[in-house]
Amino acid sequence: NTANIRCPSRITAILSDISEELPQLFADKSNAAGSLLAVCDRESGYSVCVHDFVAEIHYAHIPDFCRAVLYLGGIHPDKHGNFPVAEETCLFREFGIMIDNSRNAVLNSSTWKKVIRIAALLGYTFIGIYMEDTFSVVDEPYFGYMRGTLKSSEIRDLSVYAEKFGMELRPYIQTLAHLNQITRYESYQQIIDTGDILLADNDRTYEFLDHLIGSIAKSFGNRFINIGMDEAQMIGLGKYLDVHGYSDRLTVMQRHLDRVLQICRKYGFRTQMWSDMFFKLMYGSAYYEERNTGKKIEVPDDIELCYWDYYSTEKTHYDTILKNHLAITDHIAFAGGAWKWTGFAPHNRYSCNTGKAALASCKENGIQSVVITAWGDDGAEASVFGILPTLYRDAEYAYDSSMSDDSFKVLTGMDIETFFCLDDVNPYPEETNKHNNASKYLLYQDVFMGVFDSVVKKDADRYYDETADILKKAAVIPGNRYAYLFETEAALCNVLRYKASLGNRIHDAYDRRDLSELRRLANDVLPSLSENLRKFYDRFKRTWYTENKPFGFEVQTIRIGGLL
Repeated sequence: NTANIRCPSRITAILSDISEELPQLFADKSNAAGSLLAVCDRESGYSVCVHDFVAEIHYAHIPDFCRAVLYLGGIHPDKHGNFPVAEETCLFREFGIMIDNSRNAVLNSSTWKKVIRIAALLGYTFIGIYMEDTFSVVDEPYFGYMRGTLKSSEIRDLSVYAEKFGMELRPYIQTLAHLNQITRYESYQQIIDTGDILLADNDRTYEFLDHLIGSIAKSFGNRFINIGMDEAQMIGLGKYLDVHGYSDRLTVMQRHLDRVLQICRKYGFRTQMWSDMFFKLMYGSAYYEERNTGKKIEVPDDIELCYWDYYSTEKTHYDTILKNHLAITDHIAFAGGAWKWTGFAPHNRYSCNTGKAALASCKENGIQSVVITAWGDDGAEASVFGILPTLYRDAEYAYDSSMSDDSFKVLTGMDIETFFCLDDVNPYPEETNKHNNASKYLLYQDVFMGVFDSVVKKDADRYYDETADILKKAAVIPGNRYAYLFETEAALCNVLRYKASLGNRIHDAYDRRDLSELRRLANDVLPSLSENLRKFYDRFKRTWYTENKPFGFEVQTIRIGGLL
């Protein structure tokens, strides 16, 4: 009963926000019989006990308190009427979620605030925004033009909202590669080395980066920055080669890093970067290999290297690569993945398996900073809320938690196993040590080309028909607050039940010279397919406009319109 609350004012200030995500817990205040006592007196984590109609929470930080409230939502008394006592502490000093805001979709402010509330309830301590060119920079008018950029005022508002929950809003930007969106403008060609990589050792490059980092400093309320610098394999091999001749590329990169760090120090930032380029240039090989010898490297004392890896389900793999990193510097962070970046559907089961192995390795190897990334490669079609099961499980691993899955139902309105059904749009998800994006390539492949027809199984039509039915039933579960996601994925399955095997069916009928079957496919099946595709488009558009800014949806319109 919110009328019987004894807790610090910062806590009472967020209870109404929390109630938006836990309506069941706060629903019927008239019948509530009990009190909440919250005391900020712990060094870390939280403890919860319920006795004599009093829920007593002791906590260290506001996300600890929020997670304790979520825990309360899922507990039940035993046969004697006693409630279990819980005590949890996050294994990591920093534990966050980073969301891609640059691959076509930019979350709107209401979605960002919802993400912040959910993250706090799960016990995460920071939210990262990945921005290649989707933040406004006063001195660079072409930067992010027509891309849905977050204005400084929007970022400041979100930073304040995150601080309300005791969390940091952190910028993840790029200062070397992954800047392909700006290469379309003539004014930026002078600072492009090759592809999407900036030209090192060029004064205009560092003026440009000073403008970017200065804008970040004005917008964000904290002094953490991730400067990117990943996947720049061709550094020094384009315009740089023409201007300077061949140079040792590790030296070029280190010199570029020194210049970027000077700018970061100027604005008082604590700096992190992805670690892969150091390893690729040191060893002249792939990132995820065990190596003992290579070029000598000096990592500046004021930078943290972040090892990113979303692929293995084996703890020993992460142990090996973390040890490689720790041999170079003590300042190591880790980034895992909540897979939502291969199409319209998430890969929660696979993500949970990789997360369980990775976070166990981080714990054993003493890593204190961990982030779960949610990228949006090639269109950002999948909803950010489709990965809630992964974020829930990763928090469970990070807290070594005994929290009941009933808490997930309190958070979403449905069982976690039912939520996992979103994965099923990509067929045969029982192979949880693998992933596939079949739902995307089967949707977009030309039915006459048949590029992927060889991998379509004979029961594809039946599979998608049954999966659509499961998702439709999930969408109408009373209390499901994410019904629109299930309706969208069900609509996609309704398309694929016609389209997945259509190329093979056309080909087989043609080979048999079965003109009556070809007429049936042309006159009955293709019109039904088109009708269902239009219905899917409408559902998908609704999901997009619910969560994102309008910018980027023109890409989806062109793709699906072309398919029609």
